[in-house]
Amino acid sequence: MSAVSLTPRALYEEVAEQLRQRIFRRELEPGSWIDELKIAEEFGISRTPLREALKVLAAEGLVTMKVRRGAYVTEMSEKDLRDVYHLLSLLESDAAGVVARTATPAQRQALQALHDELEACVHDRDQFFAVNERFHMQLLAIADNRWRDQMVADLRKVMKLNRHNSLLKQGRIEDSLQEHRAIMAALLAGDPDATARAMQAHFAHGLEAAG
Repeated sequence: MSAVSLTPRALYEEVAEQLRQRIFRRELEPGSWIDELKIAEEFGISRTPLREALKVLAAEGLVTMKVRRGAYVTEMSEKDLRDVYHLLSLLESDAAGVVARTATPAQRQALQALHDELEACVHDRDQFFAVNERFHMQLLAIADNRWRDQMVADLRKVMKLNRHNSLLKQGRIEDSLQEHRAIMAALLAGDPDATARAMQAHFAHGLEAAG
């Protein structure tokens, strides 16, 4: 039997990632129509892998398929934003409580190292945003629930559709850092309830700044 050669990533997955990044960079604006013919020509592909890619993005909530009108970049309403933050708050505060209760000394140290990075880049907005996301992903990884991880990953993708990133608001980075200090203090004290409450407060303030 001859060996089957598999590519590292299917073509439609690569196309989906390219479109995903264009959406996040606002090269494809929320509410804009996705010109399938133009994009297929640009990528040098047929419409089939492009449509499969759009199905992936639709399942993630980044794209909305409209009958007889094609695909559009999803627009976030105020209710959408509130709903996403609400779910993220529930999921990530639960994860934070788990970490406060079960994390090993090495895992706590890894989170502390990321927090220290966050402290060091308070004047670099882009770096702060990147390290902030790494902190949240590390906390989820330690909590170790793959179903929660998948839900959070999809919700965080949709959250990036928001036109007004909460970290861009005046003073928000400093406030966010203070909230992270409270999370770390409760986590290092091994207090699951206080850690969960601190994470909930973090998301509540983030929503307030994003509105």
